[in-house]
Amino acid sequence: MRQDVQEWFSTRSYHGRQWHAEQLLDRKQGRTVSVVLPARDEAETVGEIVGALRAQLVEAVPLIDELVVIDSDSTDATAEVAAAAGARVFRQDEILPAQGNVPGKGEALWKSLAVTNGDILAFIDSDLKEFDTNFAVGLLGPLLTEPGVQFVKSCYDRPLNDGTTILPAGGGRVTELVARPLLNLFWPQLSGLVQPLAGEYAGRRSLLERIPFVSGYGVEIGMLIDVLEAVGLDAMAQVDLGARSHRNSSDASLARMAAQIQLTVQSRLRCDSPAGGHAAELTQFLREGDRFLADTHEIVVRERPPMVHVPEYGAVPAGRVA
Repeated sequence: MRQDVQEWFSTRSYHGRQWHAEQLLDRKQGRTVSVVLPARDEAETVGEIVGALRAQLVEAVPLIDELVVIDSDSTDATAEVAAAAGARVFRQDEILPAQGNVPGKGEALWKSLAVTNGDILAFIDSDLKEFDTNFAVGLLGPLLTEPGVQFVKSCYDRPLNDGTTILPAGGGRVTELVARPLLNLFWPQLSGLVQPLAGEYAGRRSLLERIPFVSGYGVEIGMLIDVLEAVGLDAMAQVDLGARSHRNSSDASLARMAAQIQLTVQSRLRCDSPAGGHAAELTQFLREGDRFLADTHEIVVRERPPMVHVPEYGAVPAGRVA
């Protein structure tokens, strides 16, 4: 590891357990916090996450001012379950309608800026199992206690179900085979991040509204690169949140994820400003009896511009509470 990265790793790596909600409440100093859960067909898990956050960090200790779920075109009862558990729920396709609706998690995160008010936003995936509210506390810790920190990424162990047993770590196959080699090669300043593709992260609104958001699986790696270029490594931090348990994806899904990540990286190597979109084809193979069938997917990566460039956003964006 490079010396500058080693120094960053030593000074900007934290553990979520070093803070508690009451301590951070005292450090808010008038700042407001929004927690956003992007969700697509997560009725099975989103209610437990929202319920725990509301009970412990909205009602018992008012660390969170706003708890929002962005429903990304779910076909199950995600919206109803989330609302019943105590979240404000917005349909992704109804936010900034003049901007259209692009499929993918990045769109939900981007549009959440338009319907939230928090000075600090924390994003938490809605498919987590055995959820611990320390995920939110840990992400907020550096932002509320370290003035120089503008963006916080999570890291954790990822139990991997291999079909016969639950392995204690792993699960980051796309990280180790795709994201980490690319970052080490082209953006070595980011080589100290333990989980560059982690789905839980937080940042100051003043930063998040100035960077573009990639539509699909490239949102995490694109955001890391753009944050690095916007504010520098010392304004970034990572927090160890222990363990993260969620459903594991198939190899075919991971390949499509990897292709989007590579397209996102490629777009940042080719140009200084985000383009409207990038596309490629990925052909995979499925076994059917004694033959293989080609299964071709179009891999498309689209980017949303920094929110401050969107006319509807303004001083008090449409959909946000004044």
